Amino acid sequence: MEPKRLLCFVSSMDAGGAETFLMKVYRVIDKNKYQFDFVVNSQNEGFYDKEIYKLGGKIFYVPAKSANIFEFAYKVYKIVKINKYKYCLRMSSHSFGAIDLLIAKLAGARQLVLRSTNAGNIGGVFNMLLDKIFFWLPICVPTVKIAPSTEAAEFVFGKNSTKNRKVEILKNAIPIESYKFDIEKRNGIRKELRLDNKLVVGHIGRFNVQKNHKFLVEVFKEVVDFNDDSILLLVGEGELEKDIQRQIKNLGLNKKVIFAGIRKDVPSLLMAMDVMVFPSFFEGMPNVIIEAQATGLPCVLSNKITKEVEITDNVTFLPLEANRYEWSKIVLNKKNTSRETYIEHVKCAGYDIQDISKQFEELVFKS
Repeated sequence: MEPKRLLCFVSSMDAGGAETFLMKVYRVIDKNKYQFDFVVNSQNEGFYDKEIYKLGGKIFYVPAKSANIFEFAYKVYKIVKINKYKYCLRMSSHSFGAIDLLIAKLAGARQLVLRSTNAGNIGGVFNMLLDKIFFWLPICVPTVKIAPSTEAAEFVFGKNSTKNRKVEILKNAIPIESYKFDIEKRNGIRKELRLDNKLVVGHIGRFNVQKNHKFLVEVFKEVVDFNDDSILLLVGEGELEKDIQRQIKNLGLNKKVIFAGIRKDVPSLLMAMDVMVFPSFFEGMPNVIIEAQATGLPCVLSNKITKEVEITDNVTFLPLEANRYEWSKIVLNKKNTSRETYIEHVKCAGYDIQDISKQFEELVFKS
């Protein structure tokens, strides 16, 4: 029997949170029963493209809606119609994103899954206008509605949308055992990056407005003023990376900051860090904070982030309105010397990928 194929709509299969969630599920799901295919808007090779092909998936390119909505609609319709897709999934925090599922429905798809990815968005005025005009799309079109947190659900599907299970909360999962703290992995990364006995302040995320790197660098400047033996380790890429590099140069922090780019050894990087600082303006359910807690890494977060991410006592929330000095004091006091036991808290909280992938199967392929 041929596996059921799920067509996933994403911008590109790069190492973002939504894409990484899909790949975590894809890796462990029974591929004799289920396969994932992807519609992307970028012709550049994505971070996960080679792995997708290796796992048996397909990748289709269509132009972005913003480039040509009519060509986008025509090509999506053809892909769904010709390949007879019955199961389609869209990952989005924009109401207009659900237009993909409406097109798929017109082409014959019957199971239409929308997963909210965030509790806010950074689109311009035009995108905000589209979201207001098409607010009804995520409410009326999907047959299955999923979100990683209550706040992410309410942002896309409306207030009280999780009541009566109109929207299912499907947690961001991790392969638990990969994040078990290992002193040898920590020492290996610290040796590779020449971190020696430095205090390593870390951040993993795309360089964009949402992640608020500018604030992070300002906090780190205060940290350095207290402890000159500190390093800021930034993992990720993005459109604002050069702006942040200029800011760091202007503050005289060039020798204190490491730009690590996109890497596959995230568990080891988290183990190498001493504290994670995450001052985002908004988040749906930041997967990297779940991962960080599993490794026992102390986390200092913006209070704009959902409290649902607080699985352990290793998380501190601070307002962005607080001055950088106050943030730096908390960061300097958060170094944790006992990290081995935190993985059990994360496991007991229900974030194991094996459990989440089964829930995913039941929700997406239930018809």
